[in-house]
Amino acid sequence: MCRTTAPLLAALVLGTALTAQDAGSGGKGATQILFASNDPLTVTIEAPLEALFKEREQVSSYHPGVVILEDSDGSRVRLDVQVKTRGKFRLNRRNCNFPPLRINFKKKQVEGTLFAGQNKLKLVTHCQDKRADYEQYILLEHLAYRTYSLLTDLSYQVRLARITYVDTEGDREPLTKYAFFLEDEDDMAGRNGWAALQVPMVPPFEYEQDQLNLAEVFAFLVGNTDWAAFNPAPDEPECCHNVTVVGNPAGPVYPVPYDFDWTGLVSARYARPDPSLPIHSVRQRMYRGLCRDSDQLDVTLPAFLKQKEAIYALYENQEGLEERQVERAVKYLDEFYEIIEDPKKVKREMHDRCRKISR
Repeated sequence: MCRTTAPLLAALVLGTALTAQDAGSGGKGATQILFASNDPLTVTIEAPLEALFKEREQVSSYHPGVVILEDSDGSRVRLDVQVKTRGKFRLNRRNCNFPPLRINFKKKQVEGTLFAGQNKLKLVTHCQDKRADYEQYILLEHLAYRTYSLLTDLSYQVRLARITYVDTEGDREPLTKYAFFLEDEDDMAGRNGWAALQVPMVPPFEYEQDQLNLAEVFAFLVGNTDWAAFNPAPDEPECCHNVTVVGNPAGPVYPVPYDFDWTGLVSARYARPDPSLPIHSVRQRMYRGLCRDSDQLDVTLPAFLKQKEAIYALYENQEGLEERQVERAVKYLDEFYEIIEDPKKVKREMHDRCRKISR
């Protein structure tokens, strides 16, 4: 268990770190039904899409809509919801003509359905209507989440869906695309017995180090440089960039990464590595884990070796993933395992390239 340093502890005591159990979807058991299976859902969303998509600011308003869930036996469950736009990069109309959404369910109405216990859920959408490769990105990004979930319970659960979008007020034609629902952060934290924390920063060595190194090696696996576990991005008010801080205000605290479309594994056409790094493509791996006094990698790497076959199986068996995308993903995984299975390569590519940060 780690101790909380004075700067972080002061921030927590002053109220900049808040638990949000009451604001989430329902606490510890809420996500078990929706995320208990990996079978894709068949869903229809009816909403005023034309009006909805005009709202591309960080502050947007909810619009009335309907979620229709089709069961395997052909029966349909109709749920009244509120829908709004969300996101950052993908919210910008120059980047995506179809932005990510947030679905606000009515708690009483979802009782007895697959969405039981849910309140507000993020929906990660396909971004571009007329480019087939963007749907492939959705499949790959959702598999990145599932990959991390094989390694640790301190991870976001996802549920893939084949969604038909129906514009109830405009003249958009119905559109069917892949998307995935993302577990609420408070449910993720509560499921693990912790709370999601809002903090201005986290000193690197105040994280539980096994979990931090797991996240660092996972970032190396998927080729992710679009994350920061210690500080917010320049345009973000709170820590941390694409990382949820989970734990107890008095410690310990854990990093939970999310948002994987800018990874080498997904290789979205818009993805770029962090400009401060000496790499030119997200397909180039660069280890950014901390240098530590003890040999942390010897503790962490066995978890990736243990799940090797299960990780490959995710990509090789994903329905809808094109053969060339499977081959590309497998090749990228091969390159990772060629490194971690060779002690000399581990030393050269990871030990010798770790990030030197003083305590």
